[in-house]
Amino acid sequence: MSGLPVTDRTYSGAAIAAPTRTPLTWRIRKYLGFVFISPWLIAFLAFDLIPTASAFWYSFTDWNVISGSSNWVGTANYREMIEGDRLFWPSVRNTLYYVGVSVPLGIVAGFFLALLLNTKIRFQGAYRTLFYLPAVVPTVAATLLWIWVFDTRNGLLNRALGVVGVDPIRWLTSPDYSKQALIIMSLWSIGGSMVIYLAGLQSIPEDLYEAADVDGASWLSKTFRITIPLMTPTIFFNLLLGIIGSFQVFNAAFIMTGGGPVNSTRFYMLHLYETAFQDSRMGYACAMAVALFMVVLAVTLFVNWSSKRWVFYS
Repeated sequence: MSGLPVTDRTYSGAAIAAPTRTPLTWRIRKYLGFVFISPWLIAFLAFDLIPTASAFWYSFTDWNVISGSSNWVGTANYREMIEGDRLFWPSVRNTLYYVGVSVPLGIVAGFFLALLLNTKIRFQGAYRTLFYLPAVVPTVAATLLWIWVFDTRNGLLNRALGVVGVDPIRWLTSPDYSKQALIIMSLWSIGGSMVIYLAGLQSIPEDLYEAADVDGASWLSKTFRITIPLMTPTIFFNLLLGIIGSFQVFNAAFIMTGGGPVNSTRFYMLHLYETAFQDSRMGYACAMAVALFMVVLAVTLFVNWSSKRWVFYS
């Protein structure tokens, strides 16, 4: 037995390999992945995980940013949201209205636009680029442009309506039309979802349409029986992005109306911002942020659960 190699020594008739030490280079390579992702990991900890955890903690305190003091108040901030804040429920209603109208409208408009741009026509690439460009325009610049479009006297939209005999509409100064104006503006950036829809449309096998043509199916029949069922994963993805983004609507209302007129465009995020940075009540604002996070999480989980019934994967 002494003449056998170390790795071939036997014990009770069974061969047992002697442990070998991992070379230093392989041990170093095991940690190279952490080195490469360290910039993202540090940013995630500093700007996402730690602030989120801090928001949960400070939501139970009376934290004043200016003085730096934070006193534990328990659930007082959450009770104030429900019972004591007169602007809280109007902001919730405005936000729910915006989400309920803008998200379905954006999905339908983006999908219809993608269908049009998926046809084989001349200058197809130019048209796709033109419709996508508004999605990359800075939000502030786009908002300033839409202020001019919605102007009551000299606005482009009212002038176009005047051609067909419609009286000027006070888009941004009337509580009856202010939310509708911001919803119309939200369609400005459907180019991003349009590109995602185009990618989904191009992944549908052409032989399905050829088989439908052989059977004499119309364009409408192919759309509802082939295109839409196979596009449900893409629709589901854009639906989630639209819901999460619409719950956080802020820029347009902040720049164009400031929450007015008569708090008709005071959305949840705008009310949260003013509470935190104008009233210096960061603890209460953190409680509002936590409540919004829980609502968006619940809606996202519900949509994800419902997807089992209407999303079809090929």
